[in-house]
Amino acid sequence: MPSPSAASCHSVRGMFLIRDVVSARTWLALIHTVVGLVVGLAVFVLMAGLLSVGVATLPLAFAGAPILGLALRTAGWYAAFERARCSFFLGARIPAWEPGDRAGFRWLVVPRWRAFREAATWREVGYAVFHPALALLWFLLSYGLWPFAVVLIALPAYGGRLPGGGAHIGTILIHGPGVAIAAFLGALCLLAAPQVTRGATRADSAIAQALLGKPRNLAARVAQLEETRDRVVDAAEAERTRIERDLHDGAQQRLVALAMELGRAKAKFSDDVEAAAELVDRAHVEAKAALTELRDLVRGVHPPVLTDRGLDAALSGLAARCPVPVDVRVEVPVRPRPAVEAVAYFLISEALTNIAKHSRATSARVVVEGYGFPGTLNVMVSDDGVGGANADGAGLRGLADRVAGVDGRFTVESPPGGPTIIAAVLPCGN
Repeated sequence: MPSPSAASCHSVRGMFLIRDVVSARTWLALIHTVVGLVVGLAVFVLMAGLLSVGVATLPLAFAGAPILGLALRTAGWYAAFERARCSFFLGARIPAWEPGDRAGFRWLVVPRWRAFREAATWREVGYAVFHPALALLWFLLSYGLWPFAVVLIALPAYGGRLPGGGAHIGTILIHGPGVAIAAFLGALCLLAAPQVTRGATRADSAIAQALLGKPRNLAARVAQLEETRDRVVDAAEAERTRIERDLHDGAQQRLVALAMELGRAKAKFSDDVEAAAELVDRAHVEAKAALTELRDLVRGVHPPVLTDRGLDAALSGLAARCPVPVDVRVEVPVRPRPAVEAVAYFLISEALTNIAKHSRATSARVVVEGYGFPGTLNVMVSDDGVGGANADGAGLRGLADRVAGVDGRFTVESPPGGPTIIAAVLPCGN
């Protein structure tokens, strides 16, 4: 039998599937698909006419140049509309080419000759010409599944009134128990329809990003790596400072007290053995406390169990020490490289510490999943506390810097009233 946690996980997934059917994001994706098809077909007809006439009349003293210029201008306007469409309906930001990167136009439609050599120009023209066919495909995928699902779900209500006493699919007659099976399949199709719709819009957005977005050049990538390096250095310096402070304020003070107690005990051994024994007992307590603090300090940096047995065992130890009950689920088929493991462990350790100190939560959940090879390592820490965590605060900013050090992505969701979800996607490749 499945465990209670597995059953609750399946129920939550089922609730999400049902909610997706009426979700605003699903219907925005549907509207996005319709708008893309209608506008795309209109632009395709216009572009086909302009390009055909422009190319045909170009040998006539370059009479077709303004017409080709109008085609290029139309492709540019359409590209701007598509960026705005993806941003409005999907929230996808597609950076446009900077004005300095384009050759531009002399007047409204007369292009400079350099415009014909620009990669952005032909990307926009290619998108305007070929995207309508893709928009039609997205439309058929998105809208075809919804009515099909509704027809199957409603089949028990009208199937008996059809000619032959059932529905016909080709030469197959659906009647009797087959009607209930068809309704069940219709319900599955209805639950799958939002995922198909969103998948189509994600593919549409990815194509728009690839063709209409400005590609990252080497200089931008170098600048990003320099920024990431600086953030990693700052995070390492902050961690070094923290370790020094913890050593000075904690273990070092206890060791000083231990030395003083032993010195006093040594002085009393000759004339007061009982007092000396009491001082030795107190020194023994201080020694154990110092060892505990040193062990906790080392465990927060990089515990030996992480190196020896991996994330699963290390996180189980973290959860056992956390005062808030923690549900841990680790599914990592292939162990990631040590740097990624260390970042994941540090992120979870700090997140659980913050939960225990600030969240007032009654439970927390840690999920670590590995995908593909080398693939990615997805980390999520959530709690049912009061929320309101500041993503720009020093603690969470330090976590973001750690994640950026391995070229990962870090997100925080913590609305007032909770819940708080801290997530990271860490690349496992070299």
